[in-house]
Order: sequence, then structure tokens, then C-alpha cells
Amino acid sequence: MTTEQAATGPTADQDSAEAGELDNQAAAKLLREAIEQVQRVIVGQEHMVEQLMVGLLAKGHILLEGVPGVAKTLAVRSFATVVGGDFSRVQFTPDLVPSDIVGTRIYSAQQEKFETELGPVFVNFVLADEINRAPAKVQSAMLELMAEKQASIGGVSYPAPKPFIVIATQNPVESEGVYPLPEAQRDRFLLKVDVPYPRGNEEFEILRRMSVNPPEPTPVLNPDLVLQLQAKASDVFVHNLLAEYIVRLVMATRSPAEFDLPDLEPVIQIGCSPRATLGLVAAARALALINGRDYVLPTDVQAVAKDVMAHRLVLGFDAVADNISPTHVVERIVAMVPPPTPVWKDARASQGQSAQPQFQSSAPQSAPQSAPPSAPQSAPQPQQGGFPQPGQFPNPGQQPQQPQHGQQGPYGQPGQFPPPGQGQQPRRPDFG
Repeated sequence: MTTEQAATGPTADQDSAEAGELDNQAAAKLLREAIEQVQRVIVGQEHMVEQLMVGLLAKGHILLEGVPGVAKTLAVRSFATVVGGDFSRVQFTPDLVPSDIVGTRIYSAQQEKFETELGPVFVNFVLADEINRAPAKVQSAMLELMAEKQASIGGVSYPAPKPFIVIATQNPVESEGVYPLPEAQRDRFLLKVDVPYPRGNEEFEILRRMSVNPPEPTPVLNPDLVLQLQAKASDVFVHNLLAEYIVRLVMATRSPAEFDLPDLEPVIQIGCSPRATLGLVAAARALALINGRDYVLPTDVQAVAKDVMAHRLVLGFDAVADNISPTHVVERIVAMVPPPTPVWKDARASQGQSAQPQFQSSAPQSAPQSAPPSAPQSAPQPQQGGFPQPGQFPNPGQQPQQPQHGQQGPYGQPGQFPPPGQGQQPRRPDFG
């Protein structure tokens, strides 16, 4: 086992951020500066670098998959330096045992008692290099750490520091001496990012940069500031119809025929779990904050859908034999499930200011059923908590039940935003 640990020094250019609470533009500026620092070292791979920041803000773990030599390890190391905090690299090998990563109890002859020695995973950033080379016993030890953010040693639970994130890498082309990740552990990863080869012009730039002194990233954030940004990301507004759109995307992986995708029924063996629903919300919020918004748009959900959902799908044997990838399945679902349509009603939108649109539901509307002339029409039954029952999504214009005060949480109801200048929320998109 090979471990490397490092602690970064004080962060740079954050006096104004520490002086008070960050607003959206200040947070976005800091996050973009951090991403640019990583891209000083990593040529290209913009999607991978951005998704690393999304995973950090969403408090989720990330799985990077790519062939050797595409800068997976270098990207994680540079990212940890820019973000700040303690960093540890664990090289997974077939002879690894759980005590090598989480720690063990060692008898001290001088004190005549057992002492606990924590493993290298009790840091802010854990790079699990080639995680699929470790046996199942080691992978199960990582399962508790990733899910509960704590590890049990000698019957005592030791919490991981905050913030805590596991970034694992794996090589998809090798089949000898590897232990494929089980579905339960893959589901623990918020994102699975495919890392491709660099393009031609990017490889030329790699050659130019590495021929001289390689650039070093500059720290931008620190653990306390990361916790503040994570809290701000969790407060990003998600509209009720956007939440329903996310539910539709996940449900389409379980019952494709109900969403006009009957050809996917024999392809998908096991659909996405509810963790995918929660992950889509968390990742979309993080991406919205990176873009300087305090509300989520459908494009945010669509941008993270592939990385959140694809690795949670289990395809049938025939689909695997036909080289159908989970990524293509998710892309098909995103293309077929209609999102709510933003309707900008503020003239500031055209000027790039913080205007927020209203939305129109794009859910398919069933044909109305005519009632007998003598039978009075009953009022539509409201849905509990603003969400529809399974398989009974509201038609456009149908208003769900308004929850009691304090029960609405982060999900807004259609047409219930306060006028400009009233309330704590700025103008956000609405759905009509």
C-alpha cells in the first residue's frame, strides 16, 4: 500500500469572503477562480474539473473512469491543493486489507493498553486510486466510510473530518486482477465521470507546458469556506415543477413504457434508485451556484443527468451484448421526457441580470372526460405536499395543494413567488 498525505497552506484572496456571508456572485467568482487554478495544470478536461467542484458542493463522492495517462490522479491532486484541507492518496492493490485504509488498534507496551491508529482515509480529500483493484472486503470497508462518513475500529465509531469527499479512479480496459465495483458501492457515488483522451490541440498544449516547469496551482479556498459554500449550495431554490421533472427522469428508468419509451423496457434491467433523485437535486443546485444563480433551471438538471444516473443503471444481458451503454440510455430518456419551459417575464433577463423566469409545464395532458349533464363537477382533489401520486402527474395549469407554513421547504409552488422587493427570496423562475 502506498499513501501520500499533504496539507495545504493558507488560502489566497479570500479576505472579503471571510468578512461576511457570500452572495451569489462572490461565491461564483471564488468557484470559477478555483476551477481556473486547476485548469492551469490540467489542459482540457473542462467537464471533469467542473464536475469535481459540483461533487464537492453537493457533498457527494466521485468516480473517475478513464484509460491510464489522462490526468485523473493529477487532476484530483491539483483540485485538493486549490480547495485546501488535508489530502491523502491510497493506491488500491489486491493484497490490501481493511485495516490498511481505516486503521487498527495497536498494543502499546509502554502504556500497557491498546491505542487506535487511524488510517489514511481520515482526511478531507481521499484519492482512492484504482479502487477496482481492491478485494470485496476492502470495498465493503469503504462502503461505511462513504455512506456514513465514519468508520468503526474496535467497536468505536470515528467520524471523518468535514468536508469529506472520496474521489476514486478506475481503469475500464483491464479485466485481470480487478474486482468490479458492486452495484451497492456504485450507488454511493454521486457522480461517475468518463475522462476521455485529450483533443489534438490540447495534447500539443500539454507537450508545451510539460516541456518547461509544470505550473503549480494556487490555493483559493479552505475547509471553512468550503463548508460555507456547501451550505449556500443546499439553499439554492428548486421549483416544484422542476422537482417533478427530476422524478419523471428517474421514474422513466424504472417504467420506460409509461413515458413513451417501450423500446427501453428490455434494455433496462434495474432502474435508478431514489439516491439518483436526491443526487440530481444536489448536483443541479451545485451547478447553479457555480453559474452564479440561486435557483435551478432545467438545463442544470440536464447537464448533470448523465453523470448522476448512468452508473446506477443495470442493463440486461442482450443490451450489454449489443454494446448499448447506460450513457446512451440516459441521453435518450433526457431527450424524450419533456422539461418545464422557462418563461421570462422580467426585462432584466435580456440584460443578463438576476431575473428569474416563470415556467410552463410540458407534461402530457390526458384527454378530458365529459361528465353527465346532470352530474355536478367535483373540485379536483389536491395532491399532498404539492407532489403528485405515482403515475398521476398534474396536468398543465392544475394547482397542487399549498402546504402549511413551514412545510414548503426548498420547493416552491407555481405562481406563489413574492413580488419584487418582498420576502427574502429574489425573483426566481416560476412555472405556469
